Amino acid sequence: MSELITIRHGAMEATVDTAGAQLMNLKKDGGEYLWQRDPQWWPRCAPVLFPIVGNIRDDRADSAQGEIRFGRHGLARNYEFEVADAVEDSMTLSLSSNDDTRAKFPYDFKLDMTYALTDDALEQRFTVTNTGDVTLPFVVGGHPAFNVPAPGCEDEDFSDYALRFAEPWTYASPTISTKTGLIDYQTRFSLLEDSDTLPITHRLFDVDTLIFEDVPQRTVTLSGPSGHGMRVDFEGFDYLGVWSAANDAPFVALEPWRGTATGTDEDDVFEHKRGMDFLEPGESAEYAFFMMPL
Repeated sequence: MSELITIRHGAMEATVDTAGAQLMNLKKDGGEYLWQRDPQWWPRCAPVLFPIVGNIRDDRADSAQGEIRFGRHGLARNYEFEVADAVEDSMTLSLSSNDDTRAKFPYDFKLDMTYALTDDALEQRFTVTNTGDVTLPFVVGGHPAFNVPAPGCEDEDFSDYALRFAEPWTYASPTISTKTGLIDYQTRFSLLEDSDTLPITHRLFDVDTLIFEDVPQRTVTLSGPSGHGMRVDFEGFDYLGVWSAANDAPFVALEPWRGTATGTDEDDVFEHKRGMDFLEPGESAEYAFFMMPL
């Protein structure tokens, strides 16, 4: 049976569900910044992505340990996590491999998700441990979606918002197939031309997800005319997905990724995927990003 756990620190409050270790609320001064799950648009709000981001071709891949089979974003979001620790302003939830996970992903692992509040930010930290006796291949990613307009800004419109980067840059996103979810890194479309600002419109997401590589200073802000919105800092994550449901959904997801979905130029060997991380038996690795309501 899943459990909702709430942590607080000053004006900040966050709630996480043990089902999938999914962030369910992120509030500052009582205002809700996190998308609140409406099946009309999208029934999730911030799933944990492990051990893959996005899709593998036809939901299967080969690996050194045998066949891998799972759908979009891997398997962690579909399992109940155990509460490893919970205090007033932080918590850690844990998922360990079991017979069911091994049937889909033939590796042993432990995934700890830590959520910790400060005066102005929520840290989401992934700690991955190889509990097996062979090399563990994996990637992690976040998928938090944020309300647009931001709380208290109901007089603003979705199209008033923009992504703001740390410095001007030029960038063209690879395309993603809405049928297969695979990424074509050779076919791209321009998003920025010596600019630090990308205006947001619903039609921008008719192509599905915008995929950014090597974002300057690994930070992005989603905000409207009032300056309210969300800043995400994601040092250590080389990719950023930006997505909203194409049916004019009132949210934008800002998704720090360590890797991406299978590319059309890649084979079906799991270890060959872009951005893949590897841990030897007994090793652990940590990755964290920060969400700052504005």
